[in-house]
Amino acid sequence: MSETSVTRISEVKIDLVPWWLVLLEGLAALIIGIYLFISPAPTVVLLVSILGWYWLITGILTLVTLIMDRTNATWRALSALLGIAAGIVVIGHPFWSAAIVPGTLVIIAGVLGVCFGFISLFWALKEGWGAAAVGVISVIFGLVLIGSPVIGIVMLVYLLGALGIAGGLASIYLALKLRSG
Repeated sequence: MSETSVTRISEVKIDLVPWWLVLLEGLAALIIGIYLFISPAPTVVLLVSILGWYWLITGILTLVTLIMDRTNATWRALSALLGIAAGIVVIGHPFWSAAIVPGTLVIIAGVLGVCFGFISLFWALKEGWGAAAVGVISVIFGLVLIGSPVIGIVMLVYLLGALGIAGGLASIYLALKLRSG
């Protein structure tokens, strides 16, 4: 009985996302990844500008939804106003924002690395030397990012470029597989 159930489930084809949409997503990620390697500064400026527009639009839409639904109105209004303000600042100063936004992400990653490293060191008292090694590496990595955010920004740009290329190629492969299957 269970073999029949497995056969039936495996024969069902689920089309949640059309193949061509996956292909477009893959092409976009691939192009952005290539541009992050070829021309990192203008690409980062463009991506941060898009982020600014996203923050502005979602902030406005959040305010609009407050008219219909007042659940958690204070927090949602604060979130909307912060999104609108951040969007306006980023759109108004794209070059300045292209340095500040990735720099802020790198510093946050450094602080989180130090925090998670100390948590791992604490867990090493119970778990052993493996957790201690991870904790030490995490603390060192976090301190490097905090102490030299420029290195972290450069690494972040090229890491995102590599992830864009790899993810884009994987999405293109999946799209072609979805189309033929």
